[in-house]
Amino acid sequence: MTHSTGTLYIISAPSGAGKSSLVKALTDAIPEIRVSVSHTTRAMRPGEVDGVNYHFVTREEFVKMGEHGDFLERAEVFGNFYGTSQSRLQQTLDEGHDLILEIDWQGAEQVRKLMPQARSIFILPPSLQALHQRLTNRGQDSDEIIDGRMREAVSEMSHYVEYDYLIINDDFAHALDDLKAIFRANQLQQKRQQVCFGKLLAELLG
Repeated sequence: MTHSTGTLYIISAPSGAGKSSLVKALTDAIPEIRVSVSHTTRAMRPGEVDGVNYHFVTREEFVKMGEHGDFLERAEVFGNFYGTSQSRLQQTLDEGHDLILEIDWQGAEQVRKLMPQARSIFILPPSLQALHQRLTNRGQDSDEIIDGRMREAVSEMSHYVEYDYLIINDDFAHALDDLKAIFRANQLQQKRQQVCFGKLLAELLG
């Protein structure tokens, strides 16, 4: 049984919508799905692992990769550079793995232009109150920062219309089932099945 090329999935959500938890639960349940690891120039934080959380590089290395046109999308956040390597991403897809790219709507816009075949998913919270509660429950930020994140979230959420799929993360188990359903349905597309079961189809049509 040969494999088909994997599908690239863009997943976006406002901070506090539960995107990272859903993606982790999805990849725990379906290990063959990969998550893209971005390159960054920021310093490694305690507990982080190079090549797992990020590919940590120097500014010089990052600039050189950019000059060689290797970034599918890139952004500067608080003085640090972040980018997605097109060559690494394409290699994973060519190996037949579905690949998740967790980026914001601006990064998603850049990726869609270069890879229009990518599928995109936007995750929303069930209400503004629930979003505020989740951000507060983290206990990491001041009220001022949380208010800023809430304003940012409302702006981000207006871009849901640019995505193929929309998931409301009200009940976590239900939202995870919805996410799995999207991946499963895409794996069953006729073109992918034709590659996977070419021999069987040839025999059936004998």
